[in-house]
Amino acid sequence: MNFSKLSLLFLLVLANIARAELTIEITQGVDDPMPVAVVPFGGVVPETGEQMHNIIANDLRSSGFFRPISPSDMLSHPSQEADIYYRDWRLLGASYIVIGNIWQESGGYALEYSLFDVLSQQKIWTKVTRGNAQQVRDIAHASSDQIYEAITNIRGVFSTKILYVQDLGVDGPGRYRMMTSDVDGARERVLYSSSQPLLSPAWSNNMQQIAYVSFETSRPAIYRHDLVSGAREQITNFPGLNGAPAWSPDDRKLAFVLSKDGNPEIYTYDLATKKLRRITNHFAIDTEPNWTPDGKSLIFTSNRGGSPQIYQIGLASGRVERLTFDGDYNARGRVSPDGKSIVMVHRENGVFHIAWQEIATGNIRVLTETWLDESPTIAPNGAMLLYATQHNNKGVLAAVSMDAGVKFRLPSKLGDVREPAWSPFPK
Repeated sequence: MNFSKLSLLFLLVLANIARAELTIEITQGVDDPMPVAVVPFGGVVPETGEQMHNIIANDLRSSGFFRPISPSDMLSHPSQEADIYYRDWRLLGASYIVIGNIWQESGGYALEYSLFDVLSQQKIWTKVTRGNAQQVRDIAHASSDQIYEAITNIRGVFSTKILYVQDLGVDGPGRYRMMTSDVDGARERVLYSSSQPLLSPAWSNNMQQIAYVSFETSRPAIYRHDLVSGAREQITNFPGLNGAPAWSPDDRKLAFVLSKDGNPEIYTYDLATKKLRRITNHFAIDTEPNWTPDGKSLIFTSNRGGSPQIYQIGLASGRVERLTFDGDYNARGRVSPDGKSIVMVHRENGVFHIAWQEIATGNIRVLTETWLDESPTIAPNGAMLLYATQHNNKGVLAAVSMDAGVKFRLPSKLGDVREPAWSPFPK
């Protein structure tokens, strides 16, 4: 299976969420999806009225790899293995069948679901997913992830979330909004609103906190925001630039940019001891830090070679290595989850695109063909990325697979959207 098939993980779901802030415009997809039957589940219907089998079918459809069979076309609706007649499903062309039952327990719900291979006429497994009464969609998305991975051997991202900044474009106390939503566009939530710009949102790896830059004090300052309690803490208040926060893999530190000593430099900040450590020390501009997965290095943007390029610095050794050489502008680097590649903003023929580069070989691939592309963020399975761009004179989010085979836009119904951040996998 290739990244093109994986990377449509939530396309059609977004289209089906009528109230979502983000909508979907597919610009390039894949052919020949695999037929799969997600049979309406037996048992109770959650009080929310949401049908879990519909959510799962939409998740699988949105991957671009599956074509769910409509329940109205099914010859039967089995909820037990004994009621499955494989000949009927072969007639419908189904490759896999999902059946299940829902019951209520301890203030929540449990879904027991089974996956069957039609060709071999065998059950692959039976699993149970549980959640409270408010977690109906979480139960369904987690089940989708399990089904997807069982068939493709690639971890699904249906349970992940996205974070982004929305600019409503009108003067007022709530012009700028820090937003989060499910990856399918549902359950969007305003985390914070301000009359002043909000920038550079970043997820903690446990998904319980975010960090971002706010201008609410009339100059940029970095804030830590607890998503459980809603509490906000101002981390920096230095003169000059305070920007680009990035969480360490263990969530104990932040890396960010400060210009308090003159020119912009990279610092780390221990959240427990509140101690700053200066990482770079150069007369050039050093900015946009990002941690490597092992937490031993940072990559960052610097013009120390005469033009913006991406460098890596070892936190123990202080050794600096230049990573990018192709082109006269490479910035906002983000390391892939496996640590083997980076994505970045790359200027080609005077236009800013998003590009992918293998670290070991330096091989580079331009992924986008849009205009003024910026702020790439990688899915936690490493298969695709989100970025900000312009379309019809509006700021929109867009996505592209790592092989550039699938592309789509996610404009907002309200205002401009920018600065996306894709969450880690839920713990």
